[in-house]
Amino acid sequence: MTADPVSWFEIEPGWRVDGPDGTELGSVEEVLGDQREDIFDGLAVSRSALGRTRYVPSELVGEITESVVRLTVTRADAAGLGQYVRRR
Repeated sequence: MTADPVSWFEIEPGWRVDGPDGTELGSVEEVLGDQREDIFDGLAVSRSALGRTRYVPSELVGEITESVVRLTVTRADAAGLGQYVRRR
């Protein structure tokens, strides 16, 4: 039985990020978008406490369920995504 989908508005830092096969790729560090305009830009995903944070554009998010975001790309593809630099 699969979990029910939820809106991107519900994503929180710390949620698990998986690949299409269910392999854990990291965790959500930051949700990027404009809630007032309902524009989901993407996620900042951390692979580990010492790993680089990657920017994952919203187009690569396949499914969002309670506490898990599933991407449409594999671990190898996700590793090639650009580093996320926090805007100040």
